[in-house]
Amino acid sequence: MDVNGMTALLGEMADADTDEILIDDAPLPASEQYVYLMLNKPRGYVTTMSDEAGRPDVTSLVRDIPQRVYPVGRLDMHSEGLLIMTNDGDMAYRLMHPRHNVSKQYLVKMSKASPNAPDDPTEVLSQPLSIEGHLCRPAEVRVLHRTPDNGYVLTIAIKEGRNRQIRRMCVQCGYTVNALKRVAEGKLKLGDLKVGTYRHLTAEEIAYLKTL
Repeated sequence: MDVNGMTALLGEMADADTDEILIDDAPLPASEQYVYLMLNKPRGYVTTMSDEAGRPDVTSLVRDIPQRVYPVGRLDMHSEGLLIMTNDGDMAYRLMHPRHNVSKQYLVKMSKASPNAPDDPTEVLSQPLSIEGHLCRPAEVRVLHRTPDNGYVLTIAIKEGRNRQIRRMCVQCGYTVNALKRVAEGKLKLGDLKVGTYRHLTAEEIAYLKTL
């Protein structure tokens, strides 16, 4: 067995996630490897594995990956951005569970939906809000700029993932979300990854996930 181009010694340790492992000059079978992907989900795709309405799902964007990978968490059909996909169930659980305090940051474009909506919605958005009967933790909100229709472009960071949480938060302060993109999850950044494409996580990113 070779590890990273060198013959492995008896008792030597290797990590299939970060090391190149060859057995008789052939890669370790893919079925024995965990896969960690970052996908830039486009609008119009659902994050369920199948859809009764026949809408496209995110697995169709990673068909060339031999392993069966699953989305970690969800983004609603009308949202886009960073989505982790993996076959490592333990890591997925750690990334999703609120007790691990993984912050998810969204880029949000919103406009007034009610004449009674506050001119500055950040105070309401930064408060604990009730979603589905659950009092959510306060969000971190930062205004980037105003829009010509008296709306806002801002970032909202949350540490929970209630169904359509960001959209429901905005409704509670009298605003409608026109565009929603997840741009970061913990230390993982979407960066310039093109919409509809994916990349493998780096060794450093995988190591970070394993510390959660």
